[in-house]
Amino acid sequence: MKNITLNLFLLLLFSHSVRAQWTLVWADEFNTDGRPDPKNWKFEQGFVRNQELQWYQPENAYCRNGMLIIEGKREQKPNPNYKPNSTNWKESRPTIDYTAASLQTRGLHEWQYGRFEMRGRIDARPGLWPAFWTLGVQGEWPSNGEIDIMEYYRGMLLANFAWGTDQRYKAKWDDLKKPLTEFNDPEWSKKFHVWRMDWDEKSIKLYVDDQLLNEVDLEETYNGDQERKNPFRQPHYLLLNLAIGGMNGGDPSATQFPSRYEVDYVRVYQKK
Repeated sequence: MKNITLNLFLLLLFSHSVRAQWTLVWADEFNTDGRPDPKNWKFEQGFVRNQELQWYQPENAYCRNGMLIIEGKREQKPNPNYKPNSTNWKESRPTIDYTAASLQTRGLHEWQYGRFEMRGRIDARPGLWPAFWTLGVQGEWPSNGEIDIMEYYRGMLLANFAWGTDQRYKAKWDDLKKPLTEFNDPEWSKKFHVWRMDWDEKSIKLYVDDQLLNEVDLEETYNGDQERKNPFRQPHYLLLNLAIGGMNGGDPSATQFPSRYEVDYVRVYQKK
């Protein structure tokens, strides 16, 4: 019994010591009802990437009862950028059939290394593609580096890293796909969970509820072009978004809308 008590004490002491290394440097707790704080977040607008079905607009994101709510809706309106003969997918659609929101800290807040946490609840129904991720501030994708701390689609939770190759716009991926069924909890997607990234100059580790999902050694993430920069040794900014359909999101046609991606907080810690 004494050994068990001693081991518990040492574990608690170690846990406290680990936490004591980190200092909170930025957070949004979403405690003020209304629009998200413009000092923290900017919005992407329109059709943006991956041939996704949603039109991003600020009005689909709001704070209520201590939560950021990103709402996906099925609603039809004219595409203001429509060009009948265009081969560009952003212009060839005559109508907008879904709307959602994408928030980012780009140009407002950026960080190099630290612990990044998001507590949230995702909607795991078909066609929905919520994410919490980062992009590097310098360079074009993927040579700027992408870190998917949380991404979900088609029944799978993803934890990914992407960086540049010797071909422009072609990424090198280190990805992890974990089916939700592996959590052995049919109510998993109805609950709040904590996604975390621990990032330093040597490695990046991605977790959900303290379970390690994926990690990468930063000696393996140099871009494959002539510059050979390492995109994970530069500042990154955060993104929170709800995508619908597109290249990976699946078919939302049988899903009832609105859909909600709820975020309790986003916090960034750095070493003292």
